[in-house]
Amino acid sequence: MSVVHNLSPGWLLDHLSFINKSNYQLHQLCEPCCCKNEPISVHPDSLHMSSVSSFGASATFVASDSTTKPQNEDGGNCEKFIQKYVFRSELFDVTKPYITSATDRECQQSTEKEDIMDGVKKEISVSTIRKKRKRCVVFNQGELDAMEYHTKIRRLILDGSSQLIQEGLKSGFLHPLSEKQNKCSEPIILPLDTCSLSELCEMAKHLPSLNEMELQTLQLMEDDTSVTEQDLFSRVVENNSSFTKLITLMGQKYLLPPKARFLLSDISCMHPLLNCRKTYDVIVIDPPWQNKSVKRSNRYSYLSPLQIKQLPIPKLAASNCLIVTWVTNKQKNLRFVKEELYPSWSVEIVAEWHWVKITSSGEFVFPLDSPHKKPYEVLILGKVREKTDLSLRNADVKVLPIPDHKLIVSVPCILHSHKPPLAEVLKDYIKPNGEYLELFARNLQPGWTSWGNEVLKFQHVDYFIALESGS
Repeated sequence: MSVVHNLSPGWLLDHLSFINKSNYQLHQLCEPCCCKNEPISVHPDSLHMSSVSSFGASATFVASDSTTKPQNEDGGNCEKFIQKYVFRSELFDVTKPYITSATDRECQQSTEKEDIMDGVKKEISVSTIRKKRKRCVVFNQGELDAMEYHTKIRRLILDGSSQLIQEGLKSGFLHPLSEKQNKCSEPIILPLDTCSLSELCEMAKHLPSLNEMELQTLQLMEDDTSVTEQDLFSRVVENNSSFTKLITLMGQKYLLPPKARFLLSDISCMHPLLNCRKTYDVIVIDPPWQNKSVKRSNRYSYLSPLQIKQLPIPKLAASNCLIVTWVTNKQKNLRFVKEELYPSWSVEIVAEWHWVKITSSGEFVFPLDSPHKKPYEVLILGKVREKTDLSLRNADVKVLPIPDHKLIVSVPCILHSHKPPLAEVLKDYIKPNGEYLELFARNLQPGWTSWGNEVLKFQHVDYFIALESGS
């Protein structure tokens, strides 16, 4: 269970446990070098772009064949074995609060000194010797709005998190940081992102378009299956088996958990989702919000509010669908979701939750009152207005009303924008065995459909550790 503690303020989550609960077991027959019926690697003839060929243009899905036993070079049968994978635990090894930049530290230290002197913030003026200051404490309207919002929710965040953290310390899930741990901490080396999925999605736009019949969901069953990049980019792919699949895409390997569906594309190619003629009971959205740091960086793309509003949510959402949107602490984005985005989708707001990020010793990853970065993010929950008569709904399905002001407290993954799972915290408020969709996803979940131009990013095999295998 990823829910470690469930109290009235909210939940203490174990994100790592949730990932490993997905049962990453790869069924293999033998080492590829000794097996005569090796998985087939198909090189699509339709890809002629030099930029594609430079990646090695091949996509292979590897799975075991439950009906036959291949022979090795000596004519004997290869034995089956199971290769189990677990997510790298060091990617959740957040033992102490994040270190801010030198500028942030100086600003924070200056503010702290002033608070100690007279208990209030004073405006920093330029001295007669023109001593350089990092910034003058004069707030713009956006900062004033953020401070007002923080003042409203501060007590909720502090009191609720304290209860969950104390329970985590009592149970041993959280533990005080020892001096030895503090001294021996080593920097974590992240895997190299050698395959740019977003670039592949851009190149896929130049592939020949397929008709509607060819765009049907590609189901990966128990037998060995090989597909081309064109197949992968033009349709929803589903691992319908009970074990993990391994896909090699442009020379990079990704693990697909059981019962997971995905579409790798950007916002200009969402029609395969719509062609499935499937509507969803839960839609989780993590938009790439525009901000100054993203605009200055070439690493991440972003969408304008107008582009986000154009997402085909009304066509994807079932009646009474729960919409959950991750929002940054920028008040402009919060107001946009509440006042423009949800109304345009006929979504009524039902709750506002917060994800609180802590260390493994129970400290906030950023000071709660930091003027620069907060240790929490916002989730806006809403329900699509009824599309059918209430009398036609299944009366046997009992779900609880969604409570307001809940907290999700967890140790965050150090990978950028790896959000905590919502499946278990939402299960009491949604119908069981429903259809669930995550938009702008960067990883897969069993039982969910995931979409995005980096939807396989955190499924890269380098983020996992292969355990000892057994026959």
